Amino acid sequence: MDNVNLTDNFLIAMPSLEDPYFSNALVYVCEHNENGALGIIVNRPIDMNLAGLFDKIDIKLEQPALADLPVYFGGPVQLDRGFVLHRPLGQWQSTLAVSGEIGLTSSRDILASVGAHAQPAEILVTLGYAGWDAGQLEEELAQNSWLTVPAQPGILFDLPPEERLPAAMQKLGISFSQLSDVAGHA
Repeated sequence: MDNVNLTDNFLIAMPSLEDPYFSNALVYVCEHNENGALGIIVNRPIDMNLAGLFDKIDIKLEQPALADLPVYFGGPVQLDRGFVLHRPLGQWQSTLAVSGEIGLTSSRDILASVGAHAQPAEILVTLGYAGWDAGQLEEELAQNSWLTVPAQPGILFDLPPEERLPAAMQKLGISFSQLSDVAGHA
């Protein structure tokens, strides 16, 4: 597990992972290094849409087609803070480049652009994120809490939230029903 870098990968919560925040979660890893990891849960919409969020943070939403886009529970850390997973990368005040085409931005300028111009075109807006301290994610992987699979932008941006986890599992050639909630070691 040393020197593994899961940036731009999906984490699929195993059935044995009983943490209510992560049960049946699909997490997109935005950063993973020796200091820890940061990810966004991408399959858990909350009871708020973009229109409601923009109203709450006092940004005008001039793009009515975006009003009903869901806002997601991104994870249990900084629930009062918004994060925008987006493609293309673009130039924003506070962006973590995940890959050459996907970024995670936490500054208001991206939301203002979404509200005024519907840009960037592909977005997933969350409140909160998932974080792991140094070595914590590696330990959880060793305990069989997560499966990993390389991420695909199409799963993030083209599928409805309820189809994202099954699509990521399908990349591994398995379905959720095939997973046991009891971990085994060969």
